[in-house]
Amino acid sequence: MPQNSSAPIHVAIIMDGNGRWAESRNLPRTEGHKAGVKVVKIITRASVEFGIKYLTLYAFSTENWKRSKEEVDFLFKLFVDTIRNYVDELIENSIRLNFIGDIDDLPYFVKKFVNFSSNKTSKGQKMVLNIALNYGGRTEIINAVRNIRKTRAKVDEESFKDFLYTKEQPDPDLVIRTGGEKRLSNFLLYQSSYAELFFTDTYWPDFTKEEYLSILEDFMKRKRRFGGVR
Repeated sequence: MPQNSSAPIHVAIIMDGNGRWAESRNLPRTEGHKAGVKVVKIITRASVEFGIKYLTLYAFSTENWKRSKEEVDFLFKLFVDTIRNYVDELIENSIRLNFIGDIDDLPYFVKKFVNFSSNKTSKGQKMVLNIALNYGGRTEIINAVRNIRKTRAKVDEESFKDFLYTKEQPDPDLVIRTGGEKRLSNFLLYQSSYAELFFTDTYWPDFTKEEYLSILEDFMKRKRRFGGVR
């Protein structure tokens, strides 16, 4: 490892390509989402093994409501079923679930399960698994400004973070996007100002532990200057 490098503390991932993965195989888009869930489990386990303390996964954006009702309904049901089946393993591995986004606007059964699973895993200490659900970076910033106006707090760059969904968490060191697109798509806009970015053409259902570890190793070779010179 280079002397001035270190492992990331916080990794954020835009899990893109489920639908295109399915379509390339002449399968319904829902099959891509099912396949993607398996990868979530693999990458979560690998993150714990690597010693990452915060993992943020972009599960459902505020823009995803534009998809068909059938696909949106399927995604929410798949989400609840997955967490229900996975929650005991999260507890066993001391992983705390945390949800970021506009949770109040989600269907009642989803909100209920968000609260249940958050409470159930609240004692986890090895890693925080942030699930970005009904999340939009611009909405997050606007909501932060509204709350600041209510409190009339004096704010600087650091204290502004206390009004974000990720308050009390470090900014992501590394943002990974699968699926070939090269943009942030309204994801952690404020928090990612100095994150290292990595884009891969691999669709999320084909994303492997080996590729993930290779990206982490690449990160550790990068020289992060944060606007300075060294």
